[in-house]
Amino acid sequence: MNIIPNLSVDCVIFGVNSENLSVLLVERELTKDGEVLFSDHTLTGHHVIEGENTEDAAIRVLKSITGFENIYLEQFYTFSDTNRLGGKKDIIWRENFPHKIAEHVISVGYYSLVDSTAICPDEAHKNVHWFPIDNLPELGFDHKEIIEKALEQLRIKVMHEPVVFELLPEKFTISQLQKLSEAILGTTFDRRNFRKKVGQMKSIIALDEKQKGVAHKPAQIYIFSKDVYERTRKEKLIFFY
Repeated sequence: MNIIPNLSVDCVIFGVNSENLSVLLVERELTKDGEVLFSDHTLTGHHVIEGENTEDAAIRVLKSITGFENIYLEQFYTFSDTNRLGGKKDIIWRENFPHKIAEHVISVGYYSLVDSTAICPDEAHKNVHWFPIDNLPELGFDHKEIIEKALEQLRIKVMHEPVVFELLPEKFTISQLQKLSEAILGTTFDRRNFRKKVGQMKSIIALDEKQKGVAHKPAQIYIFSKDVYERTRKEKLIFFY
């Protein structure tokens, strides 16, 4: 396996549950002669292999970490600063890396959106952990900047397109939709106003069905229609705002 020494992908894997937004990080620890030289965290990523395009490289990285292939994936930015690997720890890491890589590495950033409760790294990835987006550990390289850029782009996408439905079950309640949207956007919506806005969206369709087996008053069940959304999307350019 020959890598391209100056081209890599970095994947910002965002994990969502009903309460918060997290990002999947890899613990990077470098040891020499039994001594730990340093330890921090990085995004999941890898150099592109010869004969491979960047999207295939990102899919490969995601599959190796999560075990899944059909994950929402979006390319969002290319990071090409000449000093990306210029930090003291990063220089030491590069000097001890098993493959020869360039001093100037260009990285194509991708973000994905997954249900964090459905992905638990296996025994082969004990050094991979979820971290809340507002409480990240020390990061290597320029990965703080990459995460911030990915988060900015994700939130723009969610505000304008129905990305949240990638994570909701086929049938859902307005409350589920609101909690998930708030978790991703890092904000809170007024319950009444949110329901009013959702009620104006023709693609969110109420079923003649309510929740079952709940202790509280059963809520109305809804579905999201991609077909209706595509036919009516010009009527409402902004999705939630």
